[in-house]
Amino acid sequence: MTFILGLTGGIGSGKSAASQWFETQGIQVIDADIVAREIVKKGQPALAKIQKAFGDWVLLENGELNRRALRDYIFKEADARHQLEQITHPAIRTSIIQQLHAATSPYVILVSPLLFETNQHQLTQHTLLIDASEEVQLQRASTRDGQNIEQIRKIIAAQMPRRQKQAQADDRVLNDGHLEQLYAQLKPLHLQYLARSELS
Repeated sequence: MTFILGLTGGIGSGKSAASQWFETQGIQVIDADIVAREIVKKGQPALAKIQKAFGDWVLLENGELNRRALRDYIFKEADARHQLEQITHPAIRTSIIQQLHAATSPYVILVSPLLFETNQHQLTQHTLLIDASEEVQLQRASTRDGQNIEQIRKIIAAQMPRRQKQAQADDRVLNDGHLEQLYAQLKPLHLQYLARSELS
């Protein structure tokens, strides 16, 4: 059984920077956000279920998912979000499990912004939180995504509170500085995970 590390963090925390660093060390990374996009591609069973549940308006003219229309709708309708999650979460979980089992690197990383919220941490043996202050999150996300501060605040508010994530994570890296500082904290953890992978 391959040692599986769950990696999480809020918007603008530096999850992507951390996971890219691990990839440069030869570690396979499975990104839950990418999986979530893959399972609703044209021709996938989950997309057909979404169309059946919500109607033809969820599709673009080319038959692909109209992400913006669906996102706007579920943002206003709490029940719709729950209904959508009941369709997508099992499909995401199944695909993640398949990819984790197919991984061939010494250990494998599951990156998910909702690692704890969706119980994806149950698929892992150990968890790492890339942590950053809300001030830094706002600054990074607004610069990178071109979103306004209010939108980012709403995303942060919808995610699990920072303190709760800190309490649940096995390891925590504070990423409030430069990338070199982040990498310097990841190196010893990588060596620990390699050692653990030899035992699993």
